[in-house]
Amino acid sequence: KWYLQQHKPARFSQQALTGKLVAHLNKVDNACNERMEQFINEMAQAEGITETLKASDQLEWVRRMSSIQHRGEETVCRELIYEGEVSHESERP
Repeated sequence: KWYLQQHKPARFSQQALTGKLVAHLNKVDNACNERMEQFINEMAQAEGITETLKASDQLEWVRRMSSIQHRGEETVCRELIYEGEVSHESERP
């Protein structure tokens, strides 16, 4: 919502006035949540972060998972909100 208000005010107003804003925001939110889950799972597997690590060294597990979470948020925002298909879908006829 903030991104649309700040960077695409005409689209924000148009969607708000036509009643499509909430549906669009829900769609973006769902896509972001799905992509975050996928990103976290892929990165945890690639970096060898396992339940065994969680059981043996919780602080290290939290540190590494937190790092993945932050990288995921940056990646997902860039892919789906700032540059991606989901944010520009309402521009298509």
